Amino acid sequence: MTPKAADTTLTDAAARLRMAIVRTSRRLRQEAAEGGAELTPTAVSALATVERHGPLTPSELAASERIKRPTATRIARVLVEAGLVGRAPDPADGRSALLSVNAAGRERLRRLRGRKNAYLARRMRDLPAEDLRTLERAAEILEEMLEGGDG
Repeated sequence: MTPKAADTTLTDAAARLRMAIVRTSRRLRQEAAEGGAELTPTAVSALATVERHGPLTPSELAASERIKRPTATRIARVLVEAGLVGRAPDPADGRSALLSVNAAGRERLRRLRGRKNAYLARRMRDLPAEDLRTLERAAEILEEMLEGGDG
């Protein structure tokens, strides 16, 4: 195979993988919305980031989520008003605040994740064992690719 043909094959495979990921992601968002999520996907992502890496300042949240600081501030306000995140003064910088997930936020994430996991489990239930092993390996590969950064 020529290098150009290999690049075309790789590009075609990347396009197919991208579409499968996009469609799966959309379906999981729909599944969460059917459960009365009342939060945008961006807000849910921010909530999960604060849970995983918090407490965080809005600037740290913006950097983690790769969004602008004003957007992170707006999302933080939504999460605080929804009673999912607490806001406390930042001892290192009196002009800023630290965001941390509270019990209600952890419960909301648990329910959302549960709905999404249940949806995937239902879809995977009748797959042959070999396909399940392939999906497990694909998840490992995707995780490794994501950990590799933007390279």
